[in-house]
Amino acid sequence: MWEGRFKSQALLDDAAVLACMAYVDLNPIRAGIAKTPEDSDYTSIQRRIRAAMQGENTPELLPFVGNERLNMPQGLHFEAKDYLQLVDDTGRIIRHDKRGQITAGTTTILNRLNIPIDNWLKLTTDFSRLFKGPVGTLESLTDYCIHLRRRRQGAANCQKLFS
Repeated sequence: MWEGRFKSQALLDDAAVLACMAYVDLNPIRAGIAKTPEDSDYTSIQRRIRAAMQGENTPELLPFVGNERLNMPQGLHFEAKDYLQLVDDTGRIIRHDKRGQITAGTTTILNRLNIPIDNWLKLTTDFSRLFKGPVGTLESLTDYCIHLRRRRQGAANCQKLFS
């Protein structure tokens, strides 16, 4: 019935999670259904934006918790505003009909993840084509595969794009 369209992939670290989130949140923009993340119906980015405008969190979505490491609550290790900025800037880069450039805010989070800008663009536009299995840094992928006693499928793309 589904003809192999849907699959499950392990996202092994913050970089992989953010790349996949941005890929999914930008689908309506790439498809021409929406012009901005705020207009992207049925996406987590739209829910996060609406909640932020009301000064609230989105209880049904995993929160951004900042860079705190001590007694880390469950959540993404970045602030929501950084993710919103990252998705907006990425969307400006991949839209051919709109001029834009990467701002200092985006570079900051990409530098923290140690992902070059060109690699980030590739990750957020071709994620489903590039990866068919677990996704993350080569170190995360290796640890994951050792733990499960599996081969490192996709190691070349993980090494190339996450380092």
